Amino acid sequence: MTDSAASTALTRPDGTPVRALVVDDEASLGELIQMALRYEGWQVETATDGATALSKARTFHPDVIVLDIMMPGLDGLEVLRRLRASGDDVAVLFLTAKDAVSDRVVGLTAGGDDYVTKPFSLEEVVARLRSLLRRTGRAVNGYTDPVLRVGDLTLDEESYEVARAGRPIELTAKEFELLRYLMRNPRRVVSKMQILDRVWSYDFEGRSSIVEIYISYLRKKIESDGAPMIHTVRGVGYLIKPAT
Repeated sequence: MTDSAASTALTRPDGTPVRALVVDDEASLGELIQMALRYEGWQVETATDGATALSKARTFHPDVIVLDIMMPGLDGLEVLRRLRASGDDVAVLFLTAKDAVSDRVVGLTAGGDDYVTKPFSLEEVVARLRSLLRRTGRAVNGYTDPVLRVGDLTLDEESYEVARAGRPIELTAKEFELLRYLMRNPRRVVSKMQILDRVWSYDFEGRSSIVEIYISYLRKKIESDGAPMIHTVRGVGYLIKPAT
């Protein structure tokens, strides 16, 4: 974990790592989310079906469960009903491919705490989970400063405010997620594939050029009246570092 990521690291109130259980019948998607959460310093277990999820919830005692609603056999709603019936009040973030208001209501009424609609970015899932854990009191900031800093560039992960040398910068949601990923890895080269996995997740359809496009957007906004900060390492990827 980088220094910037550590500055807003979440832990249990007793200082031990957050525990997360990721449940999705798409194994590859579950592994992507697992990697993202382990990057946060959390302990993560996965399950690809409802029965295994219930078994791991009893033995692993997670602080939060990322739970896919649409699964064969025991679906996410039934898994949650059984957890709640057993007295388990674990925080639950639903994953759903449905975007109808009625589906959201059903999930939240069943006892879910929040939801993310597929397709989503991994950064969005991580941000939702961090907010959910803080809101429910299951985790606290290891440090109190939510602001990432690289040189004179600042990004507030809680207020979603970005500024350079005190000048506010307006970013779209995806630009914000891309910049946050870069700023969590200052002076470290990250590849296009790493960026696609973390910011676009599985929904980029192989269009690696989208990274170049959004890097260009960011450069125009944060370097419009200042020295360059985002650098291209040809054939490798991109990095952000303080302007010289």
